[in-house]
Amino acid sequence: MNNTFTRAAAAAALSIAALATPALAQEPNPPIAGEIGYIFNTFMFLVMGFLVMFMACGFAMLEAGLVRSKNVTMQLTKNMALFGFAAVLYYLVGYNLMYPGDGWTITNYLGAFSLTSLDPVGLADTEPDLSYASVGSDFFFQLMFCAATASIVSGALAERIKLWPFLIFTAVLTGLIYPIQASWKWGGGWLNEMGFLDFAGSTVVHSVGGWAALAGALILGARLGKYKDGRVTPMPGSNLTLATLGTFILWLGWFGFNGGSQLYMNSAGNVADISRIFGNTNIAAAGGSIAALILTQVLYKKVDLTMVLNGALAGLVSITAEPLTPSLGAALLIGAVGGAIVVFAVPFLDKMKIDDVVGAIPVHLFAGIWGTIAVVFTNGDASLSVQLISIVTVGVFVFAVSSAVWLILKATMGIRVSPEDEVNGLDMTELGMEAYPEFGKGSQIG
Repeated sequence: MNNTFTRAAAAAALSIAALATPALAQEPNPPIAGEIGYIFNTFMFLVMGFLVMFMACGFAMLEAGLVRSKNVTMQLTKNMALFGFAAVLYYLVGYNLMYPGDGWTITNYLGAFSLTSLDPVGLADTEPDLSYASVGSDFFFQLMFCAATASIVSGALAERIKLWPFLIFTAVLTGLIYPIQASWKWGGGWLNEMGFLDFAGSTVVHSVGGWAALAGALILGARLGKYKDGRVTPMPGSNLTLATLGTFILWLGWFGFNGGSQLYMNSAGNVADISRIFGNTNIAAAGGSIAALILTQVLYKKVDLTMVLNGALAGLVSITAEPLTPSLGAALLIGAVGGAIVVFAVPFLDKMKIDDVVGAIPVHLFAGIWGTIAVVFTNGDASLSVQLISIVTVGVFVFAVSSAVWLILKATMGIRVSPEDEVNGLDMTELGMEAYPEFGKGSQIG
């Protein structure tokens, strides 16, 4: 054993002993100082980060299940590609644009333009901030949120958008749009200074994806035959088993999404808060799914599984802005309202002839707005006026910039496949997939 390991072992033993000893009355649950606290925080980010990464699988399965068979491979391709683009763009520009520290380009409004740099190997010749976590773990954790934002857009615009224009938009969204507005809150920018509260991203992540999807859906237009003669034509998904699996994966990943946003796991108080967040996150999802189940039974005389799935997701989005302060009962009600919002928002969008294939706009935008407002009911530090100003500000910025990008792409390279290609399916026309009766759908042709 080397001396470094011996010192670390001794520090760990002292920390364990300290945790086992009753805390002094004037300092309850003091945080673990030094390397051990740094290790716990870093470990939390890594574990919570790969839980959030698993949500990429959830989005892929949900979307694959809710699109028609002729578009499943395209949807899976988009989800794989968008995750890669998000990782590269967040490294190239997004991370420091979102977390500029003292390097703002325009103080509190526009962050720093520079590549992401990790801690040196073994922390050699450096003095890290031992009160927080490693740069690598923080970068990894925050990247997962960025990628989730792009996944929201993917589902809403399915079955009629070209691959490469979508990926170009993804690059702009993950490299510029998402990091800039996120810096206003999580990077210590002007919305944060106003007192805006958004614990894990009902607005910063979910409504941003929703606004970008809404702009794209309006400019892209509805699928062929979706709205005809004043009626809505049902277009059932390919596989509700996959959609249900995807929803449960997202539900699981959300524990990392919300739990990791506690940011610290270096004290008994922080660990207790993480467990509280888990409990509230779970029951909000349950409330959303049950509310959707009951409402569809009452309104339509039959339960609609897709509504129940989206109800659970809406409950999760709703609690994301403040998963710590509510009681279990309050979290249940917040989630239930989110589930109810979906049941009424989906037919509302159809009346407006806004075609959202997977229900991403009701789930992430409408429930995200509700969740951000709901913070004022359980957190005494929240101001309704500040919450509303922040919702509107982020919405206007994201919708305006997204619309501009979509319009530029439409004018320069086109964003929608031809009617013939849409009828044949994007798997065949965009990816070269062909169906062979003797082998089934999905064989690759050169």
